[in-house]
Amino acid sequence: MTARPASLIPRPLMFWSGVALTSAGVAEHLWMFAESASMDFDMAMMDMSGTMWAAMAAIVVGVVISGFAVVQPAGTAPAVSPAPARTTPASRYRLIAILSFALLVDQMKPATLAFISPGMRAEFHLSAAEISWLPTVALTGTVLGSLVWGRAADRIGRRATILISSLLFLGTTVCGAMPSFSGNLVMCALMGMAAGGMLPVVYALMTESLPPGRRAAIMVLQAGLTTTGGYMAASGLAAVLIPLAGWRVLWFAQLPLVLVLIALNRWIPESAAFAARQTRRAPIPASALFKRPQTAKTLVVSAYALAWGLVYWGFITFLPSQLESSGGHGMSAATLLFVSSLLSIPTCAVAAWLYMRWSARGTMLVYAVLTVGALLGLAAVGMDGSRPVLLTAVMLLFAGTAGVIALIGPYTAEIYPLAIRGTAGGWAAAVGKSGGAFGPPLIALVLSAPGGMRTAAVFVALPMALAGIAVAVRGSDPQAAVRPAGDTTPLDAELDALVHDRAVPAVGTPATGQGGTAA
Repeated sequence: MTARPASLIPRPLMFWSGVALTSAGVAEHLWMFAESASMDFDMAMMDMSGTMWAAMAAIVVGVVISGFAVVQPAGTAPAVSPAPARTTPASRYRLIAILSFALLVDQMKPATLAFISPGMRAEFHLSAAEISWLPTVALTGTVLGSLVWGRAADRIGRRATILISSLLFLGTTVCGAMPSFSGNLVMCALMGMAAGGMLPVVYALMTESLPPGRRAAIMVLQAGLTTTGGYMAASGLAAVLIPLAGWRVLWFAQLPLVLVLIALNRWIPESAAFAARQTRRAPIPASALFKRPQTAKTLVVSAYALAWGLVYWGFITFLPSQLESSGGHGMSAATLLFVSSLLSIPTCAVAAWLYMRWSARGTMLVYAVLTVGALLGLAAVGMDGSRPVLLTAVMLLFAGTAGVIALIGPYTAEIYPLAIRGTAGGWAAAVGKSGGAFGPPLIALVLSAPGGMRTAAVFVALPMALAGIAVAVRGSDPQAAVRPAGDTTPLDAELDALVHDRAVPAVGTPATGQGGTAA
């Protein structure tokens, strides 16, 4: 029996009613925040009123209602976009722009934590150890969110998962009105769960919606530039708004962006290949990531993501304080790190070009080697060593890590079969972000050992070197199997077969290249 067609939102009245209810709850919190202006926006002395509890209930109920409304009823085929070969350039550009905007909003969430911490610490009279719970809880939320929503993308669809993440973004903007530190921790954990789900799902949808050729380069650029853009947007808002209304306003300032993202949902299509597969095949369990023929891919991706997490969340976290304490390098640590972060723009452009024109596996190896070289340079010179070498090593470290994070998401989306693509992307994101949970305390312990920062640099260089070796020896390369007759990879053959209802080769056969549609 053929499944009946479905609208983009199966229950539109229910969906928009939930959005309206959630927005009303957020608006009530925003109003209470505005009323605290007479107290210099210090809400720590306020109690949770009955009105605030009612607004919180409205948010929870609204998110649940809207989330239920976007899930397709049983027996209904998900509404889809046209097949990749038949989409117009205008529709593709629009999709790229909207999903890039979604990633920008997503990246602003964790970036904002760095700018609200000083104000939150002063308002709640917290110690350094107590305020450290904020990023730990938020990043733990992103780990859980990556696992949950990555899996959800393979069960309920890419589009539905993106919409549910956006709804959670909307509801958790009330973090800016929480009168207690514990309330902030709870809301930041939920916000982290929303943020963790966006990244892997967007890459899965991009992979299945764009034609071959420049798709990989677009995704690599998108990954790198939205990460930089999210940080710059958060820092710009902080510079303008914190002097005017304190740290809390940074959460509410993101409310218009989230509402715009939800309003743009009509132009976020479901993957045609995913919808076609859902009508004919049962879901594949998440355990397939660790079974042949996916085992080697999962180990390689995990090693690469974990190594990046240790360097970024562990080593780089302590870099500003180490640079400031050493002094003598000619510029403030903040200036040096800002200039270094700007390198991510050309770095991502080069990574995208190499990924498309040369080799995905080779490009990942190059950026792993660059990161290891920068770390070993820092280990050799130390924080108080030669100024030119120190500055060069720091800048190369940022260039290397920017390339690594720009590559891992698109690479994961391309090498896994459609049936577990979201699950795999969620796993890779969770492994990378887990460095935020155990990286800082681990590196703090290493810093107390003889050699200090030099020892820490060698310590984090080792897993990155091992990850590079794993990529070189066992890494997959989507571009390696391009057909001579045209720019079509095994991935595109899989998508085309599903969309046009043709047989897909069995798992592990040469024609599938990356393992077919099942795992």
